[in-house]
Amino acid sequence: MKKGWIIVVCIIAVIVLITIGCVSNYNGLVEEREKIDGLLANIDTQLQRRNDLIPNLVSTVQGYTDHENEVLTHIADARSKLAGAQTTEEKSKADSELSSALSRLLVVVENYPQLKADTQFIALSDELAGTENRIAVARKDYNDAAQQYNAMIKKFPKVIFANLFGFEKAEYFEATEGAEQVPQVSFD
Repeated sequence: MKKGWIIVVCIIAVIVLITIGCVSNYNGLVEEREKIDGLLANIDTQLQRRNDLIPNLVSTVQGYTDHENEVLTHIADARSKLAGAQTTEEKSKADSELSSALSRLLVVVENYPQLKADTQFIALSDELAGTENRIAVARKDYNDAAQQYNAMIKKFPKVIFANLFGFEKAEYFEATEGAEQVPQVSFD
């Protein structure tokens, strides 16, 4: 009779250990996924901050320039794309387009010494530069967490739980193709 109880206790102990392991693995995946979602929200916050600064910058530039409408139109279009982006890939692509359009704007500004000396423009430029730095840090933090999460869902035994409960690979926040090239601006 004692031998039967020992077997029952051992079976219960094994079931409890397996259950604890399953819950622990699942909770670890949930925690990492939530971390990634939070870091992506940080990127969104900084992108929104930049998006909010741009109209003021554009207004200031328009006050000094009359014929740079093409650059300003590119900025407006890129802002709209970023505002409508849903996935990480769409946000990354739209962000790259906006960064490129802003680069062209800053090249245009070089031709207007009075604008470069305007205190409002200088303040907005400084805020924009600070925001760009925050965006870069937020992207790095997100990509580091995404790399850790993606490795986690590929390793045994978490790969079983990831597949079983639908934990998908996190997309990286990447620059689009050609973003590493300096934009060409023509003043014809």
